[in-house]
Amino acid sequence: MTKSTLLAALAAGLLASAAMPAQAQYFNRIASFPVADNAPEAEATSSEIISASEDGMTLVYSDSPGGGIGFVDITDPAAPAAAGYVTVDGEPTSVVVIGDYAFAGVNTSESFVAPSGHVAVIDMASKEIVATCEVSGQPDSVAKSPDGTLLAVAIENERDEDLNDGEIPQLPAGNVTLFSTSDQGLDCDSMIEVDVTGLADIAPSDPEPEFTDFNENNELVVSMQENNHFVIIDGNSGEIINDFSAGSTDLAGIDTEDDGVLSFTESQDARLREPDAVKWIDADHFVASNEGDYNGGSRGFTIYNKDGSVAYESGAAMEMITASLGHYPEGRSDNKGIEPEGMEVASFGDDTLIFVMQERSSLIAIYRATDGEPEYIQSIPSGMGPESAVAIPERNIIATANEEDLREDGLAGSHVMIFERQDVEAPDYPQIVSAMNDDGTPIGWVALSGFVADADEAGKLYAVNDSYLSMMPTIYTIDATQTPAMITEATLVTRDGEAAEALDLEGITLDGEGGFWLASEGRTDRDIAHMLYHVDGEGAIVEEVSFPDSLLANEIRFGSEGVNSVGTGDDMVLWIAIQREWGDDEAGMTKLVSYTPSTGEWGAVHYPLETPAEGAWVGLSEITIHGDYAYIVERDNQIAEKAELKKLYRVPVSELVGAQIGGELPVVTKEEVRDFIPDLEALNGYVLDKVEGFAIDADGIGWVVTDNDGVDDSSGETNFWSIGAVE
Repeated sequence: MTKSTLLAALAAGLLASAAMPAQAQYFNRIASFPVADNAPEAEATSSEIISASEDGMTLVYSDSPGGGIGFVDITDPAAPAAAGYVTVDGEPTSVVVIGDYAFAGVNTSESFVAPSGHVAVIDMASKEIVATCEVSGQPDSVAKSPDGTLLAVAIENERDEDLNDGEIPQLPAGNVTLFSTSDQGLDCDSMIEVDVTGLADIAPSDPEPEFTDFNENNELVVSMQENNHFVIIDGNSGEIINDFSAGSTDLAGIDTEDDGVLSFTESQDARLREPDAVKWIDADHFVASNEGDYNGGSRGFTIYNKDGSVAYESGAAMEMITASLGHYPEGRSDNKGIEPEGMEVASFGDDTLIFVMQERSSLIAIYRATDGEPEYIQSIPSGMGPESAVAIPERNIIATANEEDLREDGLAGSHVMIFERQDVEAPDYPQIVSAMNDDGTPIGWVALSGFVADADEAGKLYAVNDSYLSMMPTIYTIDATQTPAMITEATLVTRDGEAAEALDLEGITLDGEGGFWLASEGRTDRDIAHMLYHVDGEGAIVEEVSFPDSLLANEIRFGSEGVNSVGTGDDMVLWIAIQREWGDDEAGMTKLVSYTPSTGEWGAVHYPLETPAEGAWVGLSEITIHGDYAYIVERDNQIAEKAELKKLYRVPVSELVGAQIGGELPVVTKEEVRDFIPDLEALNGYVLDKVEGFAIDADGIGWVVTDNDGVDDSSGETNFWSIGAVE
């Protein structure tokens, strides 16, 4: 892919909302369904492969950890409801619906060397298993022909990743199994096993079919990910029509190091594509997502002609768009990056659309197929770990299955999310993006934390990232007058000309002289000090101020979460919000700490926290001083349906009179200003946990941002919105 083509795709992603006509068609999320509602007693539950009933009113998904098939009623797609759950005898790996039945591939293998499985036939009305057809190994995916007469099963017989470093061959070999359907669901006696050994250049004796899809001629394309190979099969006869290597591609402008820096300047030559999901675009072309395995993964997608030639290669373009949206998973830079995995293709009106699921960034990129290069439309946020999607064009919707269930760690569970194609001026998401650097790469960003507004220019804001980008502490300049808001500049925080290390920036405020004061949350177990940093307009640290011993004597890891100031010049006093109670605070009280730069004096007052729900904690995330009040973000650490407290309070500035630390501290009074939970529900996903930044601009408009945790055990979503004029 040429650099100019890559940049054109990126520019399209950045400018989609501005460049389109007044009304265009975008997908917006209209609902999210927590799949735990279908299996409330299960310790873990997931949605992986998703299908839909032929009337488009019911979704069906496979739940591997839960051991069952779940059903979701979407008669009203904006209000999905639990519609039943069928436990299967084994591990369900995939599911598809034909007529009155759901067909689930079920893995019953005792070991890697003794794979086994079957296809379970489930009556959609009774939610009962009415038949099973045994297969010769471990099924991985199932596919139906467009006319509903055929079912294909990819028998992967997956390898043992702990044996021989996971290298193949590891027998027994996989195959492709075909069935004819019947009035009773499936004709087990019609089974045809297609031998696909001896075809691939890589481990030809051990083919591992991964994903399958039929075209309108009942021709089946099969990806063999570990073998980096495709096979095209006549679904009626089982005859192999063609087979060819998935090939390789040269990648440029990517980040290949997990080093706490977003740097899209590296390359990988001859990178094996190792495709996962594959879908026909029409009878002569199919598209594959290049997730990769141990030896490859080219971070994008490829469109092939049926003869095996490449019609289009995305290269790194999709990954760069993802970076501009703040969803790039830096922790995966050294291992397949955004990791495209699932795929859907469907016709909405006159448009044939390609949906590419990015497992690690938790985005789904949407492209319009053309006779040449596909046109990037938008990316939609899809919970954590999108595995698959099903389009229902006749209802103008697409539903996604997102497999990650992190409830055990106090994080979000698996969700099915529903998106509707709407005629709107701009998509609801993203709400903030970044511009490109002079070298043509995007300004990389994640994990926005502290927030402050420019003193003079309305809509101009500054933010910092937290320790997720440990080697890239950055001050971002944001233009909030655009929709979406645009990160226009990134200023590296430096010490002696190099990126400053051991910072966890959580707060930023103006110094009145063109520079900033930054608050860094300490964590002594990671050698990160509780500090204030004074930086000039170029980001260079000119002064480092450690917390006083009287404060540090009782420190814990939950330290500075915001900084702002009262007064100017020698009269300036910085006020720092401490997130939670420290060792000398009574339960339910945290400190607002003051520091006077001109004198070096410290002081504090107590701030009364709300009472947390059982199993939760409550703390502060930001302090912003405007007029007669200090505005404070207070939140719990809960997410999704457990989230109860995400609010903005205000404290009279007249009560910010710091007393001696170590003595009795005065308690300020607070007044609720806004409940953020309705704002966080506005995008119809689950409620995010970390409202981290709040600023009031030169026109008195309040702006709010969430921290996406660097896409680490997180959906990567960043909510950025205005609450209007702040009184």
